[in-house]
Amino acid sequence: MSPTVAVRTITPEEHLAHLRSLPAASFLQTPAWGRLKNDWKAESIGWYAVGAPDRLVGSALVLYRQLPRLRRYLAYLPEGPVLDWDDAELVEPALAALRAHVAKAGAFAIRLGPPVPTRRWHADTVKEAIASEAVTSLTQVPADIDEGTGLRLAAQLERLGYRHLAATEGFAAGQPQFVFQIPLAGRSEADLLAGMNQLWRRNIKKADKAGVEVSLGSAADLPAFHEVYLETATRDHFTPRPLSYFQRMFTELLAEDAGRIRLYLAHHEGDLVASTIWVRVGQHAWYSYGASTAAKREVQGSTALQWRMLRDSLAAGATVYDLRGITDTVASDDPHLGLIRFKVGTGGEAVEYVGEWDLPLNKALYAGFDWMMRRRS
Repeated sequence: MSPTVAVRTITPEEHLAHLRSLPAASFLQTPAWGRLKNDWKAESIGWYAVGAPDRLVGSALVLYRQLPRLRRYLAYLPEGPVLDWDDAELVEPALAALRAHVAKAGAFAIRLGPPVPTRRWHADTVKEAIASEAVTSLTQVPADIDEGTGLRLAAQLERLGYRHLAATEGFAAGQPQFVFQIPLAGRSEADLLAGMNQLWRRNIKKADKAGVEVSLGSAADLPAFHEVYLETATRDHFTPRPLSYFQRMFTELLAEDAGRIRLYLAHHEGDLVASTIWVRVGQHAWYSYGASTAAKREVQGSTALQWRMLRDSLAAGATVYDLRGITDTVASDDPHLGLIRFKVGTGGEAVEYVGEWDLPLNKALYAGFDWMMRRRS
């Protein structure tokens, strides 16, 4: 079968123009993200219809991670590539062209994570799963919506030799397969508030009555955010990123689009009690990072921030507010259950993506690198 698309390197400007022509795309697929991840080698690539070299039909940010002492790379497309996944006839030639392109660049494996949903569970379904002693995973519960495109894509990837990575597998560099999102299309602030559970509505009122003030910060406020973020990392037992990372994040994303990223600050009587980072590409907005102090938790600074970001996402024309990752586990003794309970109170939905998939191009190098990264993690 003759190829229908070809891949070539494109400029960051061409790449960004393609993303701006679409309703939305992941911020992990923007040229700015490639500049931020300066410990990887970044390349913007485009798919062109054969015979129509000026018609860009897809794009991707490819991050290359080099093997020690070898000029061989893992080619990683976080939450990408950006293709019309509904076009079943495009997928296989597009992936074949990608494989040929990155192989020429020295890739020993491809990792991609198409942001294509496979299943959705509404808030009430998730609540019922949490309440059931017999259910330990959302995957045991029939989904409210099965997404045909995502289910077909998963079958295609498997047939093409890609290996699906479970959340606990692989190089520990991946993105979450399960996320929690709040649909915004056609909704009002009153509708969003009405969709929340009683605890969320009460805490929003509590923050307002306590006098919590939410404001937009700038890059100059990042040290204040980072101080609270370090406290959160100690309390929640995760490894924090350095302040310089967030400073570069703001520099690169704002240089690409003045509306791409925002810093929110919640103060109570002059004290910073919580802070968050919000990102938007087109009609998709994300809650990206959050931090809060142990002191004054009762004033609900974090809740006030979420409510402000939700309303600002709606005002910015977003159709989705993304609270990012959750696990699929809903067992009563699971340490992540509290996070799911917090997010489900917004009245949104749990979404399963097709996930991340690896295609080994050199099986020996892939096995060695996978073993090395498993030991490191």
